[in-house]
Amino acid sequence: MIKKLPYGISNYEELIRDNYYYVDKTKYIEMLENLAEKRIMLLRPRKFGKTLFTSTLENYYDILKKDKFEELYKDTYIGKHPTNLKNSYHILRFNFSGIDTSTVETTINGFKREVASSIKLFVERYGLDFYVNTEDEAENILDNLIKAFLVQRANDKIYVIIDEYDHFANELLGFYPAQFKDLVSKNGKVRKWYEILKKGTETVIDRIFITGVSPITLDSLTSGFNICSDKTQNAKLNEMLGFTGIELQELMDKQEITKEMQLELLPIMKEYYDGYKFSLEGKERIYNSNMCLYFLNSYLESKEFPRNLVDVNIASDYSKIGKMLDLCKGEKRAEIIEKTVSGEGILSEITQKFNPAIEFTDTDLVSMLYYLGYLTISDEKLGKPELKVPNKVMREIYSEYFMKLLDDDAKMQIDNDEYNQILEELALEGKIDKIIEILQKYLKNLSNRDYQRFDEKYIKLIFYCISMNLKIYTVKSELEVQREYPDILLVPRDRSKGYNIVMIEFKYLKKGEEKKLKEKQKEAKEQILRYSNFDEIKDIEKLNKYTVVAINDKIYVEKI
Repeated sequence: MIKKLPYGISNYEELIRDNYYYVDKTKYIEMLENLAEKRIMLLRPRKFGKTLFTSTLENYYDILKKDKFEELYKDTYIGKHPTNLKNSYHILRFNFSGIDTSTVETTINGFKREVASSIKLFVERYGLDFYVNTEDEAENILDNLIKAFLVQRANDKIYVIIDEYDHFANELLGFYPAQFKDLVSKNGKVRKWYEILKKGTETVIDRIFITGVSPITLDSLTSGFNICSDKTQNAKLNEMLGFTGIELQELMDKQEITKEMQLELLPIMKEYYDGYKFSLEGKERIYNSNMCLYFLNSYLESKEFPRNLVDVNIASDYSKIGKMLDLCKGEKRAEIIEKTVSGEGILSEITQKFNPAIEFTDTDLVSMLYYLGYLTISDEKLGKPELKVPNKVMREIYSEYFMKLLDDDAKMQIDNDEYNQILEELALEGKIDKIIEILQKYLKNLSNRDYQRFDEKYIKLIFYCISMNLKIYTVKSELEVQREYPDILLVPRDRSKGYNIVMIEFKYLKKGEEKKLKEKQKEAKEQILRYSNFDEIKDIEKLNKYTVVAINDKIYVEKI
């Protein structure tokens, strides 16, 4: 019997009980336990399987699940190699996602409700004689629980698991930075709660595992909570969350997807969902597990590629990128965005603690993009990590944001009718008249200051970002492959539709260099004809070839 895909399942017991396929990550339970530190923090981008892993920990260590150990873990690594600490803790788990961050008051109340409800569940599960006073402050509720547990269960220990520890903090920082500072300041309620948690490690709290996206509150909390070891960039834990290539192929095998079909599916999934590396010394690049499950679930239902390659639930999270980017102002932000969209690497240290009392630097911004999954470690140069966009999904997100900034500068916006006209011309006739018309409007509307930095790459960047919004097309670009390749190759995602394919070579001349137009057109033509003989291009049917030369705000197009 084929096991179901665990898309949207984050409860480990439910996953096993209801016959979902589990990508076995339990060897990391043993690895975490063997670390010298007992209080661990591990950060990963959204939708990487963090909640499922915390649930796996909870079920493994819960003293009440002793009788279910064989049922839950018999087919896993940890089931065959159990540790001495299995089923030996009282599990106190918190999940701080979903808190209303409209104001400081709603945030504090939401935080307090989550603390109170989690402690109430803990008390009921383990039969403690303790009254949860929901009117009390969150730090007092936790403090009183620790005292009661010490009296009633003096020989037992608590394992604290905190999921999405920073969710409300990230929301506040992005939308209400002044309120964020109040919340985690010296007298802030969240900070006081963590001080009590730290105090509990002196008595009944033995182990802590914290996960989230970014170390956004660490600097503010560190004097009150300096006991957690951040293992985010630990090379041994690089593949702990998300899927490796081998894990993804095994998953597809178990779904009885043929090897022939895998050869069609895997290149798309690799292009859109792969590419993450969280440690310089990490051995493999990682796929976003949620995106892979979304894609495969859609494919198995319809036997067709999903129309939208980005899960709407993920896209809504990523749409908040603008708020984080806005924390860093000025030319540095623009430079970082342009580099990321164009696929250039950024050399930067990765900040391990952010201090929100100080304005974000460009290093802080690059680091935040790394934690959020918008950038990932690609290499090491001059002793620093080099960070790049991990995959096509992230490039689309950046392209949308870049276009928003461009729209603001040019005081214009492409509407749906214009995009439809672009697609109709492109797909049915192989023409680029409409997209060139829009590109020229942008160039005319941009300021003289913008022209000072115009070059061939910048023109291609604008065209590339417009093209990225043509959802039925894949944009293949020199920007991405960074080798001799056409500047832009627009290929239909579904080749069976018979849509046209377009290849474009760009050149740029500054104002006053008009005499060089013919020379540049000839150079572009020679290049595009050479590319036409590449193995991956020469046999393409319905291929339309163009040269585009821009001189300041004027554009000259030739069809080859």
